[in-house]
Amino acid sequence: MAVNEIEMSVPPERVFDVLSDPRSYGRWVVGSRAIHAADPAWPAPGSVFEHTQGFGPLPLLRDVTTVLACTRPTMLRMRVQARPLTVAHVTMSLTPRASGTRVVMEEVPADLRSKVTMNPLVDPLIRLRNAESLRRLKRLAEGTEPMPDGDLRPRA
Repeated sequence: MAVNEIEMSVPPERVFDVLSDPRSYGRWVVGSRAIHAADPAWPAPGSVFEHTQGFGPLPLLRDVTTVLACTRPTMLRMRVQARPLTVAHVTMSLTPRASGTRVVMEEVPADLRSKVTMNPLVDPLIRLRNAESLRRLKRLAEGTEPMPDGDLRPRA
C-alpha cells in the first residue's frame, strides 16, 4: 500500500474541481498519456473515463478509471485499471487546513494479481510516482499550470 501526502495553498473545493475534470488526469497522473472519453456525470459513483497509459518505450494501453465513492469536496475513491499488470483502488482524501488543503493519496491493490505486482519491493517506486503525481496536481490546483482545455468525447 502506497500512501503519499502534500499540502496545497488552495481550499479543498479548488482541489476537488481539478479532480472533477477528467481532462486533468492526463496532466497530473504519471503514466497517463491521454483521456479519450468520460461519462458526463464524472465523478459520480459508477461514472467512468477512458484513458491511455504507458511509460517510456512500453506500448500504450487503453483502459478505464471508475469512481467507487465520492464525497465532495473531501474524498474521491477510484478503481484505476492499468491492465494487464494492475488494478488499484486509489483514494484521494482532502482535509482543510488554515493554509489550504492537505491531500492524501492512498493506492492499494484491488485484486490478487495486483497484490503480486504491487508488492513491498515495488512500493517505493509507486510512492515516488505518486509523489510526482501529487506535485503535478498541486500545480493545476494552485493555477501555476493551466488546466487542459477542449472538449472531451462523451462516453458511449
